[in-house]
Amino acid sequence: MDDHALFAETMQLALLRHGYDALVQSLPEDGSMATLRATVLGSRAHTVLLDLDLGPFGDGIDLVAPLAQSGANVVVVTASGDQGRWGACARLGARKVVSKKQPLRQILSIVRRLEQGLSVMNSGELERLLGAGRHARLSTDDARRRLDLLSPRERQVLGALIEGRHVHEIARNDVVSEATVRGQVKAIREKLEVTSQLEAVGLANSVGWRSS
Repeated sequence: MDDHALFAETMQLALLRHGYDALVQSLPEDGSMATLRATVLGSRAHTVLLDLDLGPFGDGIDLVAPLAQSGANVVVVTASGDQGRWGACARLGARKVVSKKQPLRQILSIVRRLEQGLSVMNSGELERLLGAGRHARLSTDDARRRLDLLSPRERQVLGALIEGRHVHEIARNDVVSEATVRGQVKAIREKLEVTSQLEAVGLANSVGWRSS
């Protein structure tokens, strides 16, 4: 399951050549994660190769637990190098997480071992990924705690910065002085424990924060 048709169809052809009954799961036109989840679960696939970045459907992580609980072997094949996301997938039941940079033969080997009922992730790798996931969750919780310290006005200003607006634009649109807005930006930096507007925006984006 991948939002890039070329990659998905290449994987399908490779699996078919090796004797597997492989299906490319079409993404529903309504862009609904709920519809996608129901469709995939309805396929009763034994092994699912799952991308994490599913375009308008959002994060493939949301499919890992339901698929794993249904009995499917979930193999995450992703271009993301974020070990925190990899760890989250392992915690939710993925049997293996592999980079799209890896050779095709490695992915095929993983599928073959799963079909044979063999392990594809040793205890050391699993513990490393789970540790990375725990660290990411703690970092995310800490970032959200700091964001919760912002006043309603500071949230509004940070939201404007995320949209790419400059201090003078914010001041003009809100009919306040630039000095006032700069003071609010300074307060945002201090509460978020960052040294620049860019870091403040990056921290907010890293946890999917929105001003409202």
